[in-house]
Amino acid sequence: MVGREKELKIRFVPGRCELVEEDVHIPSRRVLITGATGLLGRAVFKEFNENNWNAVGCGYRRARPRFEQVNLLDSVAVHDVIHDFQPHVIVHCAAERRPDVVESQLDAASQLNVAASGNLAKEAAGVGAFLIYISTDYVFDGTSPPYKETDVPNPLNLYGKTKLEGEKAVLENNEGAAVLRIPVLYGEVERLEESAVTVMFDKVQFSNKSANMDHWQQRFPTNVKDVATVCRQLAEKRMLDPSVKGTFHWSGNEQMTKYEMACAIADAFNLPSSHLRPITDCPVVGALRPRNAQLDCSKLEMLGIGQRTPFRAGIKESLWPFLVDKRWRQTVFH
Repeated sequence: MVGREKELKIRFVPGRCELVEEDVHIPSRRVLITGATGLLGRAVFKEFNENNWNAVGCGYRRARPRFEQVNLLDSVAVHDVIHDFQPHVIVHCAAERRPDVVESQLDAASQLNVAASGNLAKEAAGVGAFLIYISTDYVFDGTSPPYKETDVPNPLNLYGKTKLEGEKAVLENNEGAAVLRIPVLYGEVERLEESAVTVMFDKVQFSNKSANMDHWQQRFPTNVKDVATVCRQLAEKRMLDPSVKGTFHWSGNEQMTKYEMACAIADAFNLPSSHLRPITDCPVVGALRPRNAQLDCSKLEMLGIGQRTPFRAGIKESLWPFLVDKRWRQTVFH
């Protein structure tokens, strides 16, 4: 897996094709990404893969053929993939991240968010790999932002509680691991439902029908490309400095409610927004959400780590393939 390997390629020449062997450079730095089929995992895999890392992604239901199929609840399978690959770094993106699903399927969510994370941390320690566990701003109750890494968590919903328990399980099993807390994510989705931000696009586009939008909860939408860059920078910093460990925060710095995000999306695509209606009451349906769980990111910034994509630029890049009005797409991108 290190140095150079032979790869068979088909070469076409006039009148025939032939099979040839070519040298392929294999980067010496190895990273394993869990949840590589998901929104964040895809971005993390791409970031490492494009920056001279030998990246292997693993997933479960959607893994084949691009990624390794690994059930993270199967401790033998986890042990085998880690010991076979011997990664220097593991980025643990896999999680049940939907708060309302966690409320209704707590046992299954706890198995993935807590038990599997603790086992992964133990296996990482066994091969000396640096583990980055992706956590959430929902470990805080949102009453006194911004939150530093040293502030006491107080999750309001079961999702936040399982992720906090996952943090503890990781650090108990691997004292050299890192926890990276992040807020709501968006990016190049395969379907709009992959992100709580992009899922609003149809309500924005179909302006013939009024749409109620939350204008109570304060969010900090963060591009998965930026989180992926932070993961890579953190990994590379750790390979130079073993003291890089513990809990870290990263977030976009544009404060927006869902209503304000929807208006920004409309503005980015020159679409009307008068049909969007701001709802300022606290939501009464679904899991409780923190009002404002803004993360203080100064700890990573002091290490020279970080990247932020302006929301309007990032959301336009993410959503234009889903634009219904093809005429707009043609005039803007051609």
